[in-house]
Amino acid sequence: MTKFFVIFDVDSTLIEDEVIELLAEVAGKRAQVAAVTERAMAGELDFAESLIERVKALEGLPESVFADVFDRVTVTRGAKELIDAVHASGGKVGAVSGGFTQVLTPLAELLQLDFARANDLEVTNGKLTGRVLGKIIDRTAKAEALAEWAAICGIPMHNTVAVGDGANDLDMLALANLGVAFNAKPIVREQADLVIEEHDLSALIAVLGL
Repeated sequence: MTKFFVIFDVDSTLIEDEVIELLAEVAGKRAQVAAVTERAMAGELDFAESLIERVKALEGLPESVFADVFDRVTVTRGAKELIDAVHASGGKVGAVSGGFTQVLTPLAELLQLDFARANDLEVTNGKLTGRVLGKIIDRTAKAEALAEWAAICGIPMHNTVAVGDGANDLDMLALANLGVAFNAKPIVREQADLVIEEHDLSALIAVLGL
């Protein structure tokens, strides 16, 4: 059985939600943040610039908001089954997100991901500052994570699969041997190798022969 390395986008792919919108809802700014998210995922805005703009809206939220938001996250149907099938065949799974480590870390534990990387929101004195720490995870960083993790696992690129929905995922979908558009924006569906429209990631199990 083939050992695959499968890398997932997180928001609207591995989970049904956009975490930054859930955070913004607590701040009373969901509509304004959602509008920017939509334009960024459609490829109309530079992702890094749009993320910085959206994160500013979170300034002043208490650190406890992360636990509250994680409790509201819905894992996409079929995600755990697909991850378990990849692991059962000896493969590895990673998730790379333009979202935030404070939510991805517990999600990675829940789903038993082998690798996870996301942006880190700055917290000072128990409150969000409205800033992102370090390098922003953009489309280039997502592709770099795929190459890095596959190499660590000793899995060749011709056995890699990338799954995503937005413009920020295009580079990793292009780099992977199989780029999967999952309930994706038109720009992603046009460029992917495979398009999955049903909201169930387990559809990939049969595609990969797992």
